[in-house]
Amino acid sequence: MRFSFSGKNVIVTEELKEKCSKKIGRLERLFPPDVEVHVTFSVTKQENRIEVTIPLHRRMLRSEVSANDLYTAIDMSVDALDKQMVKYKNRIKDKSRRDNAFREEATEAVSYSPDPAEPDAGGEDGDVIRIERTKKFALKPMDAEEAVMEMEMLDHVFYVFRNSQTEEVNVVYKRNNGSYGLIEPEY
Repeated sequence: MRFSFSGKNVIVTEELKEKCSKKIGRLERLFPPDVEVHVTFSVTKQENRIEVTIPLHRRMLRSEVSANDLYTAIDMSVDALDKQMVKYKNRIKDKSRRDNAFREEATEAVSYSPDPAEPDAGGEDGDVIRIERTKKFALKPMDAEEAVMEMEMLDHVFYVFRNSQTEEVNVVYKRNNGSYGLIEPEY
């Protein structure tokens, strides 16, 4: 595993790097050997936050945790990543049993047998992805500001539109802090 650390309003000490590398390194058996781990620490007046992003083949694992101190946040983040990876691998296995097209991805994943004593180890009905509703609509050409206004009028948290400048499909979304984000495709 290769780690990259950054900090916002905090100096990332060697002790913090070592603790984080050691904790996340316990999950190394779940990931391919050359995986890159991006860790961002941030501190504000009332919260200590850690964001961990692990890009994988065809997927991305991400954990964003806030706690009273950074060391507790590291522990919580590792737990969240472990649960995500176990669910991801269980879904790959289930999907590969039903569809031969996913066999390649299942063989690339590192084998991992979750502890049956753990309540979130998989096999529950909540692990199955079920699409309950499909919606179709026309993509209107507009700029991002217009899309945000449309989103607010509809009282949604995201809005899909065709960008009038680039002619590509974009998504605007409302962030947790009340600001807005824009997702653009990258080719």
